[in-house]
Amino acid sequence: MIRTCLHVAQALAQREPVVALESTVLAHGLPRPRNLEVGIAMEETVAAAGAVPATVGVVAGVPRVGLERAQIEHLATAEDVLKLSTRDLAVPLARGTDGATTVAATMWLAMRAGVRVFATGGIGGVHRGADRDVSADLTELGRTPMLVVCAGAKSVLDLPATREALETAGVLVAGFGTDELPAFYSAGSGIPVDVRVDGAAQAAELWRAHRDLGLPGAMLLCVPPPAEHALRADEVDGAISAALDAARGEGIRGKEVTPFLLRAVAEATGGRSLEANVALLLNNARVAASVAVAVARADGA
Repeated sequence: MIRTCLHVAQALAQREPVVALESTVLAHGLPRPRNLEVGIAMEETVAAAGAVPATVGVVAGVPRVGLERAQIEHLATAEDVLKLSTRDLAVPLARGTDGATTVAATMWLAMRAGVRVFATGGIGGVHRGADRDVSADLTELGRTPMLVVCAGAKSVLDLPATREALETAGVLVAGFGTDELPAFYSAGSGIPVDVRVDGAAQAAELWRAHRDLGLPGAMLLCVPPPAEHALRADEVDGAISAALDAARGEGIRGKEVTPFLLRAVAEATGGRSLEANVALLLNNARVAASVAVAVARADGA
């Protein structure tokens, strides 16, 4: 049922490094036409670092690991593309429609195709506020053995609660050149990671040990955003507080909350949060590819 494109299938068969990429950033995460530019740039960044990119999505009812350029363009420009977590995957398959995969759905499809390294922006987690909405990303991270490269959890979330949920789920949280969990737009949150790694070789060694133990959950490799694009934590917190008030006032709930908050924060920061988002997406793609290359080399030794 899951269709792997030819160049990704060949890379997997030859044990070459492959990096999965989500498609929600194409359809829901970034404004047009920037979304398409960034989606293509992420694939090019992975390729330039020596790995094979595999953007994941559902096109015309078919779940695909590795999209062709025309399919990427389609998801970036089409209307009514569903936002898919794992539980939603059956819907576009049954109806023959399109869907963009979140962290959870991307992990589920990529793992079953044989891809074990995944680059994204920030994971979902525990939302702020009294209703305590919890992203399905946390469930998938707790049961899917995959190396997930990110800039921590999105800073619009309750980061201490999200960190606690990751610990409860058995997710190994590693900092890439940092001792604390990045806060997406900001380099640090004051929340410690489980272990620090310095460089792709150390990250690959840790992942291989985690994988060889047969542990059920993911390893989260948290990479701070590039310093030249990172925002001050106090500036981000102020923008998020205002955005949360606006979301409550408009009755925004569920899976629509995070995209709403990200747009509101971008407006409040004069677009600088958008530039930070783009920079960390590309940086995470580069880091993921370098680690995938290091893992492939070690496995072939």
